[in-house]
Amino acid sequence: MLAVKQALLQALAQALAELAPGHGLAPAFESPKQASHGDFACTAAMQLAKPLKRNPRELAQQLVDALARLPAFAQWVDAMEIAGPGFINLRLKAAAKQAVVAEVLAAGAQYGRAAAQAGDAARKVIVEFVSANPTGPLHTGHTRQAALGDAICNLLEWQGWDVTREFYYNDAGAQIATLAASVQARLKGHKPGDAEWPETAYNGDYIADVAADFAAKKSVHADDREFTASGDADDIDGIRQFAVAYLRHEQDLDLKALGVRFDNYYLESSLYADGRVEDTVRRLIASGKTYEEGGALWLRTTDYGDDKDRVMRRSAPAGSDPATAEVSAYTYFVPDVAYHLTKFERGFTKAIDIQGGDHHGTVARVRAGLQAADMGVPSGYPDYVLHKMVTVMKGGEEVKISKRAGSYVTLRDLVDWTGRDAVRFFMLSRKADTEFIFDVDLAVKQSDENPVYYVQYAHARICSVLAKAGLDGERLAAADLALLVAPTETALMLKLAEAPAMLARAAADLAPHDLAFYLRDLAAAFHSYYAAERFLVEDAELARARLALLAATRQVLANVLALLGVGAPEAMAREVETPMESEA
Repeated sequence: MLAVKQALLQALAQALAELAPGHGLAPAFESPKQASHGDFACTAAMQLAKPLKRNPRELAQQLVDALARLPAFAQWVDAMEIAGPGFINLRLKAAAKQAVVAEVLAAGAQYGRAAAQAGDAARKVIVEFVSANPTGPLHTGHTRQAALGDAICNLLEWQGWDVTREFYYNDAGAQIATLAASVQARLKGHKPGDAEWPETAYNGDYIADVAADFAAKKSVHADDREFTASGDADDIDGIRQFAVAYLRHEQDLDLKALGVRFDNYYLESSLYADGRVEDTVRRLIASGKTYEEGGALWLRTTDYGDDKDRVMRRSAPAGSDPATAEVSAYTYFVPDVAYHLTKFERGFTKAIDIQGGDHHGTVARVRAGLQAADMGVPSGYPDYVLHKMVTVMKGGEEVKISKRAGSYVTLRDLVDWTGRDAVRFFMLSRKADTEFIFDVDLAVKQSDENPVYYVQYAHARICSVLAKAGLDGERLAAADLALLVAPTETALMLKLAEAPAMLARAAADLAPHDLAFYLRDLAAAFHSYYAAERFLVEDAELARARLALLAATRQVLANVLALLGVGAPEAMAREVETPMESEA
């Protein structure tokens, strides 16, 4: 049906050019709010009425008359109706809807993927996500970020972008110093609650694990570093380096458990070591957008829409550690500006940051800093996806504590309790900017109430029916699709046809939750079809046509699930047998 839609859009463009030369309106169809109104809707007459100073319904009638004369509309459109102030509703012929089955079977795993366009090689995008400091296990917020970031990367790649996945983390500064002090206290025999235990120390059991391995002089390897412990409790620098490597390794394992990978790791410390922070400060001073007041250096971020100017550099606290003095002198957004300048310098014409909602205040100041640096960075660079917190429920009660982490539920907890697929699907089942309750009990339930089970079971059901039929792809591709006329078949085919546009829209909007919504709707359309019709019928041609539709549905389910990073199982257990279960 994608080819049908393109043919109709080209015909619409031709009719609009004849009706209103030079109008500049892009041909487009919308989905009617109610299925009973038709398959496509066109609002061009209403959009052109005002500039042309015409009555929109009269203009709509002229457009309908022009479209009716074009071959594509004669071939694929059954009826056109004018409604309301000038809507044009189109009802497609059955053959137009049936065409989607052949399209899906022909495209296979590539169905819904955007065709490569000229110049795509220059479309580089960097997506930064998770970016957790190596001070403890990844928590539920990081989990949501990981699922969001990976799915957004998949969607952008599907639309032809050259995507780089980057993890940025702070491997220096006050938090890392606290981590080292916490491990050192454990090495010296202290524990939470002791008088000698540092007030700001991290209390989770993982600190004891790090200390034990350091004392044993173990070596640890992470994706971006490795280090061997000295075992000396007074070796604070060695403790710091070992603890960072140890927790980076733990985070690597967490992310692998969720099926998330990165192309590059960027260290905040490198921005200082390479002089990038100081160079950025010099650029901002040279731009004339800074001033000194109260002993601090300020940036005029109000010139770029911020609600107040921001401190860039303050005096280092008296008695501070010389190793961290330079870092502590700068406020958080200064290295952030330096870091984002590196993204632009590396040739990324588009940058996307996925962060928690608590970073909302950094958006304006980072963008202001990039503009003030006067390096040609576009305004609005980078794009941000901010997500809200996740509440975990188990046994009807909120879960707040993880023994391993000390004060929060970890990514590994969720994966261990429910599995990778459930974690990823659930984390992507709501818009990022909405608060979300992760119900552990629901996530492991084998029933239609569990959305990921509901979708995966649709795929497994189809696999079961196709296995019983034993027809190969060549015979399914030759099916007589004109036999697919039942209402549930039509509804399912229309839903399959929505996938390409839905995926393009989700990528443009950075909205992977659209995929989760679509999958539930597609699964519902399939389950309704499964309940209404039989597939292994005596009429061999009808059976083959219906099995071809099932094969196309299975393919689209698998394609979209893959973009979410969720599996498409061929068999699944079910707690409760229903009348729909058996293929009679």
